[in-house]
Amino acid sequence: MSYPNLSALLEAIVYLADEPVTLAEIHKALPDVDRSELQQKLNELIEKYRAPEHGIEIREIADGYRFSSKPEHHEVLKQFLKSQIPPTRLSLAALETLAVIAYRQPVTVPEIQEIRGVHASGVIKTLLDKKLITTSGRKDVLGRPILYKTTRDFLMHFGLKDLSELPSMEEFDEIIKNQAAAEEEIPEEV
Repeated sequence: MSYPNLSALLEAIVYLADEPVTLAEIHKALPDVDRSELQQKLNELIEKYRAPEHGIEIREIADGYRFSSKPEHHEVLKQFLKSQIPPTRLSLAALETLAVIAYRQPVTVPEIQEIRGVHASGVIKTLLDKKLITTSGRKDVLGRPILYKTTRDFLMHFGLKDLSELPSMEEFDEIIKNQAAAEEEIPEEV
């Protein structure tokens, strides 16, 4: 079967997908189209949306493709979203624990606690519930503690293609400082 406007169809597929859609998933939906042609059309769409007249772009995130807003619009969009829905926030403890896991993975709870200097079990449960981390086996030492690593949801939540896009430790320290300042601004409930 031939698709007269393959680009428009690919654009719709990427737009419609709830999660980043992989080339393999697209090929499964369009088995008559050669993978190299699909990749070429996706690359053309990526280039098309890079133009300054578009407020969105197609990004490669977690081994798939997804529409997202352009970074240069993020400040205005943050203000817009604040008025729309309550933000999904992570506590400072959760962010710090998540950082240890992201940068040191796979890592055990005792290792996390040694780095952070505080108990981490409750925060680990929260991060597991939010599906930002998962177990990745057991460490081959006495007691065989569980190893933890970040998930695909972690990459999607933070808009990362892969772990190589993690911010530097200096940038992460700045994020933590901003988070702490934001938490101080929130009035305590009586």
